[in-house]
Amino acid sequence: MLKLLPSVDRYIFRLVIVPMLGIFALAASLLLLEKMLRLFDFVAVEGGPIGVVFKMLGALVPEYASLAIPLGLLLGVLFAFRKLATSSELDTMRAVGLSYWRLLRVPYAITLVLVAVNVALVFYIQPMSRYYYEQMEYELRSGALGASIKVGEFTTLADRMALRIEESQDDGQRLMGIYARVANDRDQVLTISAREGSFLATSDDPDTIILRLTEGTIIQDTGSATPRVLSFSRHDLPIDLPAIEQFRSRGEASREYILPELLRIGWSDENSSEAERDASQATFNYRMVEVVMMLLMPLLAVALAIPPKRSTSALGVFVSIILVVAYHKINQYGEDIATLGRVDPIIALWGPFFIFAALILWMYYRTAYVPGGQALGALETLFAKLSKRIAKLFARRKQPSLLSDNSAETGEQLASAQ
Repeated sequence: MLKLLPSVDRYIFRLVIVPMLGIFALAASLLLLEKMLRLFDFVAVEGGPIGVVFKMLGALVPEYASLAIPLGLLLGVLFAFRKLATSSELDTMRAVGLSYWRLLRVPYAITLVLVAVNVALVFYIQPMSRYYYEQMEYELRSGALGASIKVGEFTTLADRMALRIEESQDDGQRLMGIYARVANDRDQVLTISAREGSFLATSDDPDTIILRLTEGTIIQDTGSATPRVLSFSRHDLPIDLPAIEQFRSRGEASREYILPELLRIGWSDENSSEAERDASQATFNYRMVEVVMMLLMPLLAVALAIPPKRSTSALGVFVSIILVVAYHKINQYGEDIATLGRVDPIIALWGPFFIFAALILWMYYRTAYVPGGQALGALETLFAKLSKRIAKLFARRKQPSLLSDNSAETGEQLASAQ
């Protein structure tokens, strides 16, 4: 299908797609790495398996992708048009009659595809994955993922057993240095120590597992002066698993609702409370403005990509990142205050959208239709002045040291001449 496009469109497509995919991968990796460190600490404290960390990170990918996709789209188009501008290719294309709207044909085709992907993410995939993440976190805390027995600590099971394991090997398959105190049905206390052991599942009762012990000793306290001491080479100790409460149903928070549920609760469900309607309407409008704003990202990219003539300033790249992140945070704040019912969701979320959209359209108009117009002309001038002053400041600091070096060399020359 790419071969059917004109050569200009194919060229722009290659310029856009490569940095865009790179920004996707970089932004998602940075967000996941920051979360990965916290999850490793959390899983280590709870004593859970390491594999659950990667499952939880996978559940967070849709949430982080909803921010990485607009950022990648913006920077992909920006880097493409910046390359065209700095290499004078953009001037050549404009000279042969290609308008900015004509050059934005391929970027907008990519934008429509990414908008469809983002709609699927924020309205369906992201709520389900968030609930899955919360479920795994709950199971990790409750011990449903095998995290109820921690190495090096005493653990109480079913109020009848205290168990301590010194060391775990082979990912929990071999347990070394086992100590247990068990109260049986006849009110007798058994003190058990073993060199090693392992957990085995039972087919008869899913609520009971077997701790198979190897090479140990059992001390039975019968109430008499002398307890009974037994040595064994292998002993099976049944353990009743603690009852684990079922995880809550989906929908405790509005961010776990999919699109039909948001519409039903926010506008058509008379049985829901006012707080639930406010939260659903705020969440729906927040997701909508995040998606609709993507349609303006190519215009913002073009406005910030083209530097002044005979300049290679990268100020537009930094300004674009600041604008996108700041707008995202403003939307989050607007959702929070709309959820509390303090401000109407239309004002809290669509108000900043129209202000930001008007700013983008003005910047694009300055770039595309005003001869010599620059969207960041004032900032570029200020940035150039600051750069010159900083360069002069560093030059002044280096100048005394150069003078002192020259004076020292002159003194040595005079001394040698005498």
